[in-house]
Amino acid sequence: MSGDTCLTTTLCPAAGPKPKTCSFKGGSLGNKYVRLNVGGSLYYTTVQVLTRQDTMLKAMFSGRMEVLTDKEGWILIDRCGKHFGTILNYLRDDTIALPKHRQEIKELMAEAKYYLIQGLVDMCQAALQDKKDLYEPVCSIPIITSPKEEERLIESSMKPVVKLLYNRSNNKYSYTSNSDDNLLKNIELFDKLSLRFNGRVLFIKDVIGDEICCWSFYGQGRKLAEVCCTSIVYATEKKQTKVEFPEARIYEETLNVLLYETPRVPDNSLLEATSRSRSQASHSEDDEGFELRDRVRRIHVKRYSTYDDRQLGH
Repeated sequence: MSGDTCLTTTLCPAAGPKPKTCSFKGGSLGNKYVRLNVGGSLYYTTVQVLTRQDTMLKAMFSGRMEVLTDKEGWILIDRCGKHFGTILNYLRDDTIALPKHRQEIKELMAEAKYYLIQGLVDMCQAALQDKKDLYEPVCSIPIITSPKEEERLIESSMKPVVKLLYNRSNNKYSYTSNSDDNLLKNIELFDKLSLRFNGRVLFIKDVIGDEICCWSFYGQGRKLAEVCCTSIVYATEKKQTKVEFPEARIYEETLNVLLYETPRVPDNSLLEATSRSRSQASHSEDDEGFELRDRVRRIHVKRYSTYDDRQLGH
């Protein structure tokens, strides 16, 4: 046998009696081959490889630390042996081809930290950062799981907020023929807007609310408007749920919330201008006590209208 080689096998922990261990000075081994048992995986290498860099392995095999062997002479290292072959290759060549998957790179980095191989740790950290940059999502969409979580998200956001609530399971009646298509169109529009404005607006989804399809728009932590896309219509002898796709209105309200890309200082004049139109701004003296946060434009599309979904000739 010539050169530095490693042989990897797996020991069965249940086979034979428990091995006895003894201690000896690793410095007496010189450059001969040594046999390593790393967590059940067996390796052959030389002390020259193990002591090439200033690592824990050098301390173990240069006489500064005691190492344990079993009765057959295998040097015992109580670590997982999955990546030890890669560690040996790095000690030989000062470089290696890192694994492709992030999880395996993290495992290798943990072993490199244990053996105090700083160069390999740096390689793993750089590779993980590159993979993070490569697979960084374009935008992240939080999904609401509770009202408190929604309140926390909106209050802590430094950006305007657009929320789409869709909960198809919350329905008493059957849907009209094009309702499913319109529901999908609303979801598709939400995805398009989130990709376009993700740097300027926080987009969130809600799948647990009471409505079937409803858009909500927030500025400076306050709800400014909502567009309800569902209505109840009366077909022959039954009620049905109709889902609309008011695309122009949704675009308009999304552009309105862009006006709130300002520091979190309430601008009452801006809230007044965008929370209701001039014709709605006139109110009685009884309404003067209401705060602006209660002035939410609620747009419902053809709610409780008469509708017959039957085709002609039926």
